[in-house]
Amino acid sequence: MCVMARSNTVKPATRKKVPGTIRTFQSAINFLNGMTNYEKMTRIGYNTTNFNISRMNRLLAGLGNPHKSLRSVHIAGTKGKGSTAAMLGAMLSNCSKTVGLYTSPHLVNIRERIQVNGEMISEQDMTRLMAEIAPVVKKLASAQPTFFEIMTAMAFLYFVEREVDLAIVETGLGGRLDSTNVVKPEVCAMTSISYDHMGQLGSTLEKIAEEKAGIFKPGIPAVSAPQADSVRSVLTRIAAKNKTPLRFAGKEIEFSYRFESSRVAGPHTRVSLISGDTRFEHLHVPLPGDHQAINCGLALSVMAILKERGFEIDDQLAIEGLAKARLPGRMEIVYDNPRIMIDGAHNAASVQALMRAIGQHVPYDSMVVIFGCRADKDVAGMLSHIQLGADKVIFTDGGMPRSCDPHELSVQYSELCGKMAQVGPTLEEALEIAERAVTREDLICITGSFALIGRAKQLVQKRLADNAILPTR
Repeated sequence: MCVMARSNTVKPATRKKVPGTIRTFQSAINFLNGMTNYEKMTRIGYNTTNFNISRMNRLLAGLGNPHKSLRSVHIAGTKGKGSTAAMLGAMLSNCSKTVGLYTSPHLVNIRERIQVNGEMISEQDMTRLMAEIAPVVKKLASAQPTFFEIMTAMAFLYFVEREVDLAIVETGLGGRLDSTNVVKPEVCAMTSISYDHMGQLGSTLEKIAEEKAGIFKPGIPAVSAPQADSVRSVLTRIAAKNKTPLRFAGKEIEFSYRFESSRVAGPHTRVSLISGDTRFEHLHVPLPGDHQAINCGLALSVMAILKERGFEIDDQLAIEGLAKARLPGRMEIVYDNPRIMIDGAHNAASVQALMRAIGQHVPYDSMVVIFGCRADKDVAGMLSHIQLGADKVIFTDGGMPRSCDPHELSVQYSELCGKMAQVGPTLEEALEIAERAVTREDLICITGSFALIGRAKQLVQKRLADNAILPTR
């Protein structure tokens, strides 16, 4: 049983008095941080008090219901939402579409969550929109919106202002009660479903799938990545109940992928997808790993459905756009000597996919994994997959209030895997231990939570700026 790094339970943030005016970016952030933020809480009750669509609708009504004038794609699922959204956005942007992207969490800068054609919302625009939102929040009194609800509303306002052709909207937690579930999208997309947030969404894949499928709406087409039989049955049942036309990549949509390697391209994955008049054959997946091939197939499936719904899309331009897709925090090398990779693998299935992808795509002599995670995760599952790729493991604090104690993680790892590990209580200490253990041909991989890899990226950026990155060997 994982023990949290901090003994005190994190309670909902005390609501700060809404300022009369918001004139600076810092005052906007201060206002936002005064709202309840479930991303930072130890225990979250998954109910209509904490996750309240009616409260979200009241906030949006006070802002003129910006979401009702948006055309959108709504993406839910356990893993791969960000990757699917990034690849879909890259294809659409290259087809001369103005594309809004709303994702979470962020790595370094909160403005990462709201983007148009790859450009983050500016501090000035975020400040101005927060000043517009704040008076509405004040009027809601005791039913004040949460951090995530305010960010979601801001994204909708910004996308309307920018006159986006399509907004790609990623759910936060679950789907049925998620504040993004107010949109009426062109397409609903479901990424791979696996175990995560079991305390909120349920202890079985079937229960988790049922919550995710809460985004399905009558008459709105939905498409899913390949799923386990039990998950596919749940999604199919709920789609039929909601009169949602549902297709699966690899079933109703012809989809396949293969791993290959060549002298020119190196190791990579290629995908093929055929749906109606849409044919994408032998496309190079821009992000490494079999799991990214599945995400790519889902993004291509969404493109096919958008074409069916009247979007003018040039297939060749879409293919060229796909090749440009990048996603920070997924197998991202943030420094070259020693090689430091960060990846936001934050559940057991993601860690398994990461270890496999590194083995396929990244040559190294020895790999040191720096790991920290939250206490509400399937810790045993994550640790069991780490041991399959790591030659050395260093546990550290995951960077959030509900982080596992790294000493307890080390004990669990030894008991579960029969291997020894080290502890670096802080990320800085963990990196120092790792640096002493590696040579030029080795790899340091930092993973386990987005909070941890965000801190790692900031640390490396600071050391680069100070010209004080880990010594070259």
